[in-house]
Amino acid sequence: MSNIANNLQSILSELPSDVTLVAVSKTKPSADIQEAYDAGQRHFGENKVQEMVDKWEALPKDIHWHMIGHVQTNKIKHMAPFVHLIHGCDREKVLKMVNKEAAKNDRTIDVLLQVHIAEESSKFGFDEAELLELIESGRWQEYPNVRIRGLMGMATFTDDKGQITREFNTLKSLFDKISKSFGEAFDTLSMGMSGDYSLAIDAGSNMVRVGSAIFGARNYDA
Repeated sequence: MSNIANNLQSILSELPSDVTLVAVSKTKPSADIQEAYDAGQRHFGENKVQEMVDKWEALPKDIHWHMIGHVQTNKIKHMAPFVHLIHGCDREKVLKMVNKEAAKNDRTIDVLLQVHIAEESSKFGFDEAELLELIESGRWQEYPNVRIRGLMGMATFTDDKGQITREFNTLKSLFDKISKSFGEAFDTLSMGMSGDYSLAIDAGSNMVRVGSAIFGARNYDA
């Protein structure tokens, strides 16, 4: 069994049965993804559209591709034919463009609304007031080819576990607060990465995005 398969098996053994593991494969070669696929993994996350398109073309077609990075609206058309879930819908302009491109492909595309919960200004996302305004206005219903499945958020990059937990709890509270507005399809809370997914699960996450703990450190110069 390869290191990737061993890492997957180890992580999956720790996860509750209702938590979906998204293997973050950004910057990793298709051969590594194939190893994880052969070990049973089907959900993979990428943060660059062109890289995801290239891998989609090269790899088995039953893979569920997750777009986990910041979404550039001019790139949505390239992933609209196949993307499984877009995590980073961080502004209404993205919803509009996903709806447009999904309609062209005769699809309904699942998305998560990204909420800014971290203290770092570099993170993207709706704040609570913006999200509530979107819901209360009813504008989210103007996008029939978009299905809002839940929320996504990233905690501050810090060693302070108390702060991380508070930020995750804030997102879970917001998820619970607005879930009735969207109905039964609103069922996904994506939070937690390699360094903090245990804290995220304790706070109520049911989807975690784990990369380096599966594939090893990334080489961004490659």
